[in-house]
Amino acid sequence: MRESSTPYMKTIVDLPIAVTATSRASMDSQLDEAVAVAKAKALREGRRGILVTQHDGSSFTVDLSYDVPFGLTREHRAW
Repeated sequence: MRESSTPYMKTIVDLPIAVTATSRASMDSQLDEAVAVAKAKALREGRRGILVTQHDGSSFTVDLSYDVPFGLTREHRAW
């Protein structure tokens, strides 16, 4: 679950986080936020790394994975 980065609003979101971008700028900002959320959860847990999977040109998922060592972030293309 994640807490929103906004200090005034705490929203809980489960992983994986789906990101669908409409522009390069939105893709970068959405992925940065999703990775930050996953990193916070990974640090609390201390067992899994972060896996960013690109499903096509504009859709991604960000999740924790036992296949990625703790402390690392890896990218994977699903196509």
